[in-house]
Amino acid sequence: MKHLLTLEEAAQFLLSILLFNQLHYAWWVFPAWLLVPDLSMIGYVINTQIGALLYNFFHHKLLAIAVYALGIWLQQPQLILAGIILFGHSAMDRVFGYGLKYSDDFKNTHLGWIGGKS
Repeated sequence: MKHLLTLEEAAQFLLSILLFNQLHYAWWVFPAWLLVPDLSMIGYVINTQIGALLYNFFHHKLLAIAVYALGIWLQQPQLILAGIILFGHSAMDRVFGYGLKYSDDFKNTHLGWIGGKS
């Protein structure tokens, strides 16, 4: 099952690249912005609950789809780009096993423990 879920996330990441290619941005914009959602990890400086809350908010695909849809509705390429980046980043993270976080530990995710339980 794990391999099937990884394949699904990889396909979603490829979808984000295809959607990005429909926009009129230089190719380097996608990789340049791809890791920006990880700035949400700054919440872990405060505590694990705030860290998990911020991380999960910016890594939830519903937010990505909502931002993308709002961009389409308002005809705002920057919002469309932001939605694509959020979606692609979340899919990429899940390919590597970084899921949504539980509030007890950064390594405890909905996909299991990162790196195996320590």
